[in-house]
Amino acid sequence: MDETAISDAARLLAAAEAVCVSTGAGMSVESGLETFRGEDGLWSQVNVEEMATPQAFRRDPVKVWAWYRHRRQKLAQIEPHEGHRVLAEWERRTPDFTLVTQNIDGLHHRAGSQRVIELHGRLDVARCTYCDYNVQTLDDLGEDPSCPLCAKRLRPAVVWFGEALPVEAIENAFLAAQRCNVFVLVGTSGVVQPAASLADAARAYGARLIEINPNPTELSALADVCVRAGCRDALTALDRAWRHTTS
Repeated sequence: MDETAISDAARLLAAAEAVCVSTGAGMSVESGLETFRGEDGLWSQVNVEEMATPQAFRRDPVKVWAWYRHRRQKLAQIEPHEGHRVLAEWERRTPDFTLVTQNIDGLHHRAGSQRVIELHGRLDVARCTYCDYNVQTLDDLGEDPSCPLCAKRLRPAVVWFGEALPVEAIENAFLAAQRCNVFVLVGTSGVVQPAASLADAARAYGARLIEINPNPTELSALADVCVRAGCRDALTALDRAWRHTTS
C-alpha cells in the first residue's frame, strides 16, 4: 500500500468539515457477498428478465421470491468487515458526513452508520406492493408472503431493472456531493449511473476526491489521491493515519 497516498488522503479528511463517501460492490465482496457484474457475477448465473424486473415478479412471484429468499439466507450469515465499521466511526467524527451506497446488503447500517442513502434499496427489507407497509428482517417470510395490513403481496424492497431509483435518495445524494469538501469513492467501478455522476458533481463544486480501489476505474482521472488497495485494508490504514494526523 502506498503510504504517501494514505498520508495525503488522511490530511484531506482531517481538514474537511463535510465528507461524502460513495461505496460500491467492492465493500460487499470483502464481506463474502457476490457481485452482480463480472465474469462470475450474479447476472452471469441467472436471467435478469426472470429474476429482477417487475414483469418477472408479476409472472411468477414464487420463483422470484425463491431466488431472493436464498440470497437473504446467505446475507444473514454475513457480517460487516472492519472497513464498514471505520466508515461508521467517520460519521461520528465528522460534522457533516453522508454515506451513499449502491449496495443493497444493509451492512453499513449493521456496522453502525446512521446517515446512509441507499440508492438501490435493501435486500433485508420487504415492502407491500399496494400499501406503505414494509418490514426489515432477514427471517424467512415464506414462498409468497403477504402484507399483514392489506393482504396484498410483499416484494423485496430493491430497485429492479425498469424501475426508477427513489427520487429523494438521488436528490439527497447529489446535495451531499455538492456541499462536501472531500468526496471518497470506495470499491466502485464508476460505471453505474447515477452514482457514477456524484464524483463529477462533487468535483464541479470544488471537492477533493479520494479513490479507494485496487484497480483503476472510469473515475480515477478525477481523483486527487488514489489508494490502490482493498476496501477494508485501505480504510483501516487511512483511519489510523487520520487519527495520527489529528493527535
